[in-house]
Amino acid sequence: MKPRYALSLLGAAIVSVLGNISAVQAAEVNIYSARQEELIKPLLDKFSRETGITINLITGKPDELISRMVSEGRNSPADILISTDVGRLSRAKQQGVLQSVESDVLAETIPASLRDPMNQWFGLTMRARPILYVPGKVSPSELSTYEDLASPKWRGRICIRSSDNIYNQSMTASMIANDGADAAESWAKGLVANFARPPKGGDRDQIKAAAAGICDIAIANTYYLGGMLADEKEKVAADAVKVFWPNQDGRGTHINISGAGVAKYAPNKAEAVKLLEYMTTTDAQQWYADTNHEYPIRADVKASEILQGFGEFKADQLQLEKLGELNADAIRVMDRAGWK
Repeated sequence: MKPRYALSLLGAAIVSVLGNISAVQAAEVNIYSARQEELIKPLLDKFSRETGITINLITGKPDELISRMVSEGRNSPADILISTDVGRLSRAKQQGVLQSVESDVLAETIPASLRDPMNQWFGLTMRARPILYVPGKVSPSELSTYEDLASPKWRGRICIRSSDNIYNQSMTASMIANDGADAAESWAKGLVANFARPPKGGDRDQIKAAAAGICDIAIANTYYLGGMLADEKEKVAADAVKVFWPNQDGRGTHINISGAGVAKYAPNKAEAVKLLEYMTTTDAQQWYADTNHEYPIRADVKASEILQGFGEFKADQLQLEKLGELNADAIRVMDRAGWK
């Protein structure tokens, strides 16, 4: 072998090695997250420490992030979209900013009802939307189903947030899926007639209103109640209400998810899938359960002590994709019912 040729091969080998090292060092995942940074960053930091993969996190409002991905198109740096409520994940799918991924881990770990049939989004945690009542003003024996909240006996006694809230849109979509559009509209009209005040504020505000005597019943996600009970400043208001699980003799209580999907033009798809798989591990699920008071999607991981205090319940097994498909119908139903 000629010396010059040997040096040439050696140089090529060095370039190849350095290139591989650079690729390893450059491994990253770019996340567009509708979840607040403090609710997810510790878990992402742990993933980075364990894998060496850098996480670049951008947070924002879900619809704005989806619109950003649409406008960026093929030039989008996003690898993963994280959002709350299946309605928004379904919206992202409909806007064409997610892609299908194949993962035995995700398919085996996440129940089919909590992931997209085309594997474009995956539920990572659950939250339920039960009835919260004020003891002394409401007896649990008076409560039964979501449908019963339209009964005249609750006139002027219910607090709930506005119709532009995705959680209420998904809850109404579940009513359409289970009872039909006509029945859901009659229910919505009856519910609106029973409002204690015009809808305003978030889920925490409904709980605080019940505690302040403005209403006897509030509708809110367990995630918010759990967070309030863990916060000394909000615990007094949260302690004023109790959880009632509706529809236990039928389909079960309405649930929803926080979840994620891989971006359509993800430049780091393999790393993105690896992160989603990591978020379904027992350690990650336990962290979410204990820190954020959301129900794990794994049956072998316990809910936080606070959520366990709410008692066990039967959850609606409706394929959550239906909630996204029926979102527009739900909005029309709520508009016709006068739900502001």
